[in-house]
Amino acid sequence: MLFQVRMDVDIPRDLDPAEREDVVARERAYSQELQRGGEWPHIWRIVGHYSNISIFDVASNARLHEILSNLPLFPYMRIEVTALTEHPSAI
Repeated sequence: MLFQVRMDVDIPRDLDPAEREDVVARERAYSQELQRGGEWPHIWRIVGHYSNISIFDVASNARLHEILSNLPLFPYMRIEVTALTEHPSAI
């Protein structure tokens, strides 16, 4: 199942710098593991924002929910999910 996911990140400015560095490093490692495994095949930065548009290719809605809720930055995110299907005019 394909999903487009927009993630907008808003880390509190008063978060301890060491904690911020740790959570960002864990986020990077977790997301790269999912990318290498094929469930997160695309990620693009939205210019001018601490946001991204990603494409997930997962087995189920439940799997996507599991992935997103386990993101280390999840507590600081606003997430919008759009389910995708093939377009009849696609080549």
